[in-house]
Amino acid sequence: MLEKILELDTRLLVYLNSLGSETYDKFWLFITNQLYWTPFFLFLFYLIYKKIGGKQTLYLLLFIAILIAFTDQTTNLFKHTFQRLRPCNNPEINSIIRVVQVRQSYSFFSGHAANTMAVATFLFLILKRHFKYLGFLFLWPLIFAYSRIYLGLHYPGDILTGYFFGALFGSLLYLVYRKLKPQYFPG
Repeated sequence: MLEKILELDTRLLVYLNSLGSETYDKFWLFITNQLYWTPFFLFLFYLIYKKIGGKQTLYLLLFIAILIAFTDQTTNLFKHTFQRLRPCNNPEINSIIRVVQVRQSYSFFSGHAANTMAVATFLFLILKRHFKYLGFLFLWPLIFAYSRIYLGLHYPGDILTGYFFGALFGSLLYLVYRKLKPQYFPG
């Protein structure tokens, strides 16, 4: 059963990765770089600040920092436990896929997918009553994580697992935040 899932995961990677072309490589390299998302984050936190105020925004930032640290460390634990080679380093397929970027770390599961989905889920659950179209926030993890497939750095299964853990951790931290807010972060 696991063999079949891994084979399907590889086939899907080969298909999705082959949709790329050199024309768009620079665009996806731009998308995958977290630094280039800074204007988006600044704009998002400006909107949040305008809706809920400075003190509450700082509390959210503290919780997001904790969430990212926890999610990132969990991702690293899984990567070092499973030691799945990234597609770009897998000798069985790296000659048939487009390898646009190479990383030496392991693949399972995607930290990019987990972190972005965790933050998007956490923010969505907290702020959905303040922003009408906040569901668009989930485009961020979708686009960001697809860049990892495009570049040859992750399998689709790595991305989906990252999404699952990110949504789980984001939801759990939201429950903690909601329980602590009345006592420690009123406002």
